[in-house]
Amino acid sequence: MVVAVPVETAPLAENNALDAVSLEAEELFDEIGLYGQMTSDAFIAGYKSVAAHKAQHRILAIADMTKPSTDERLYLIDLDKKKLILRTWVAHGSATGELYAEHFSNISGSHQTSLGLYRVGVEIASPKHGAALLLHGLDRNLNGLALEREVIMHGADYVSAEFIEKHGRLGRSWGCPTVSKAHMPQMLDLLADGGLLFVYGK
Repeated sequence: MVVAVPVETAPLAENNALDAVSLEAEELFDEIGLYGQMTSDAFIAGYKSVAAHKAQHRILAIADMTKPSTDERLYLIDLDKKKLILRTWVAHGSATGELYAEHFSNISGSHQTSLGLYRVGVEIASPKHGAALLLHGLDRNLNGLALEREVIMHGADYVSAEFIEKHGRLGRSWGCPTVSKAHMPQMLDLLADGGLLFVYGK
């Protein structure tokens, strides 16, 4: 008598799907020409997170917090045109680290950066920072309190070549992914109301 052995197809199918997304991300990384610009680990992790959330927008911003703040570690990528649009500085939270981002949190009052995928919301007028962008955390345990913590994308004077030259690092925020005032208009134009931001770290 032949005994039928049940086969667990769901986990296998899920693994195959993940492998397919990873392969797609690797191919896209090469096609865009990102080698030498950013690490494949950061791009693949961001691409896989977008796929897992079934999020859709042509612009994906990736902040690679494994790099020092003196590096231009924020990348804006047009996924439709398969093009790197912008590479620039981004600051991390004051309690996340000095030159390097070492500690991450989703806790209110922590002044730490939160990892994970965000949907960029509408433009707002921050009383302190001027034009800014709301951030909606899509990874509940990693960044789900972004709105409650008032984590926004905004510009600041402490994100500049002059600050780096004087202090050996960028200034730091209270957890916001802060960019230079000069590049904030591009963030508003490219990311407002639907763009995606992935904050990568280890």
